[in-house]
Amino acid sequence: MDVFGPSILVLITGLSIGSFLNVCILRVPHGQSVLWPGSSCPQCGTPIQWFDNVPLLNVVWLRARCRWCQGRISWRYPLVECVNGLGYLGLAHQFGFSMRAVVYALLLSALLVVAMIDFDHRIIPDAISLPGIVVGLVASTFVLPLGWVGSLVGMTLGGSVLWVLALLSPYLFGKEGMGGGDIKLLAMIGAFLGWQSVLMTLVLASMTGAVVGSSLMALRRMKRGEAMPFGPFLVGGAVVSMFFYQDVIDVYVALW
Repeated sequence: MDVFGPSILVLITGLSIGSFLNVCILRVPHGQSVLWPGSSCPQCGTPIQWFDNVPLLNVVWLRARCRWCQGRISWRYPLVECVNGLGYLGLAHQFGFSMRAVVYALLLSALLVVAMIDFDHRIIPDAISLPGIVVGLVASTFVLPLGWVGSLVGMTLGGSVLWVLALLSPYLFGKEGMGGGDIKLLAMIGAFLGWQSVLMTLVLASMTGAVVGSSLMALRRMKRGEAMPFGPFLVGGAVVSMFFYQDVIDVYVALW
């Protein structure tokens, strides 16, 4: 079966949606509409025409600059487009051209937006995580093999484990622990992926967070005790779990 054509279509779809995700990343933290007005240059405010808003190609033919003011176009815009496009392609390869892949593509895009917003603003908007929990429950009931029971258990575990940690943190570590955004994010991940993936996500996020935090302190890029956004690490752990859950389990079993 020739899958080249459908794969190209999936990639283009992912890149195009990635362009819209950039709008969400910029506007959602400020409570602005993601639909109106259209995109504009961050430097001069000139509306971007459709022919200058083609994913990736706009960076190439405009040499990563605004057509009107010649201001630099951030490298993050094409990065988000590429990550989303390649993620969609990976999902199609992993799960076929199926409704399951479509649901996971929705989750992947939501996670990408969350990671970038948390990195920039240290917040995880309820406008993404709360509807995401509902979508995860519905999708698990009708589309995903997880089922509504598995989704409910995953959501409950995802929310409760960080909630308990947040309650205990002042007594165990002498400072506030996880924020409410992290709690709701992990609940959303559990609603889509189940309790096993919640545990893997949390373990991977904690490990990578510790490594990155220690490295930044060793390089004197971060002070001891300084807060670091945990959302991007949860997102990374969830993506690894979504794609490679069984592979990670097999490696762990082989090591032990």
